[in-house]
Amino acid sequence: MTTPAPIRFYFDFSSPYSYLASERIDALAERHGRRVQWGPVLLGAIAKALGTVTLTSQPGQAEYSIHDFARSARFMDIPYTHPANFPVSTVTAARAYYWLHGQDCALARRFAHEIFRAYFADGRNIADAQVVLEIAAKVGAGGTAVETGMNDPAIKERLRAETDTALAAGIFGVPWIVVDKEPFWGADRLPQLERWLEKGGF
Repeated sequence: MTTPAPIRFYFDFSSPYSYLASERIDALAERHGRRVQWGPVLLGAIAKALGTVTLTSQPGQAEYSIHDFARSARFMDIPYTHPANFPVSTVTAARAYYWLHGQDCALARRFAHEIFRAYFADGRNIADAQVVLEIAAKVGAGGTAVETGMNDPAIKERLRAETDTALAAGIFGVPWIVVDKEPFWGADRLPQLERWLEKGGF
């Protein structure tokens, strides 16, 4: 019997909708016998390459988006406090994730959850390398090893390559979820994703 292809989950640690999706996607996939491959990318780099703007960079749209982040979190029953500093650079956190993933996939997944929650539930500054290292230590990863790993040129290149690959695949926003070559953009598409998995497409 052929094992179903994993669901690809592209995200940026400073994306509220990525955070919301991250809290639900693994359980959703498990209900349908699937696993999820997580892959952080740099949304700012993608926007720059495409010449687009982020949701909160324009008046009107910014106010609505911030309102909707919190409303969507309430609707999904997920803790959310809009960060005082938003958005922030996620380069350090993403590099740490890829280094941890190379050591232990489950550990990297726990780290990703804690990074998201630290930023969107606890208001911590995940752009701060020390905060990232503290969170890595919280999930059981040695701080010195993580610090060395996330500064490894190979890991820096990995993050650049993952972001470039996302661009080449047509990704223009996050979360971007791909199941059996079918892309879904946004946490609000999780019900459609579930229906797709239930029915084998629609």
